[in-house]
Amino acid sequence: MSETFFSLDIQPRFNETDGLGHINNTVIPVWFEAAREPVFEIFNPSLDLTKWNLIVAGFTIAYTFPTNYGKSVSVKTWISRVGNSSFEVTQQSWQEGKMTAEAKTTLVHYDYAIDKSQPISADVKSQLSQLTGV
Repeated sequence: MSETFFSLDIQPRFNETDGLGHINNTVIPVWFEAAREPVFEIFNPSLDLTKWNLIVAGFTIAYTFPTNYGKSVSVKTWISRVGNSSFEVTQQSWQEGKMTAEAKTTLVHYDYAIDKSQPISADVKSQLSQLTGV
């Protein structure tokens, strides 16, 4: 893995826009989830929902500047903490050189068959630890 973060470019759609020309605040969390797909693939390379092994334990977001329609947005995603069975993903959206939002999502490695968290393997921890965002 040569990059220390994942990046996803998004072109805001008209239907995501409010009356002031800003992207609605409910849209950016959806963009952030889409940008976490490469992280999901570390745990479940096929993204097979019958083998899904992550669950969201928490999510916070701060809107720092309006995101506008008609201008592309870049979402940067990296890992800010790795624990025994959980980890934290930090994400930022950027438009025209300005950070418009930042979120932190806590995900847990989870076994749905027994409804219990599971330790993250050393191999997966190693992959996550390379995604520092720097």
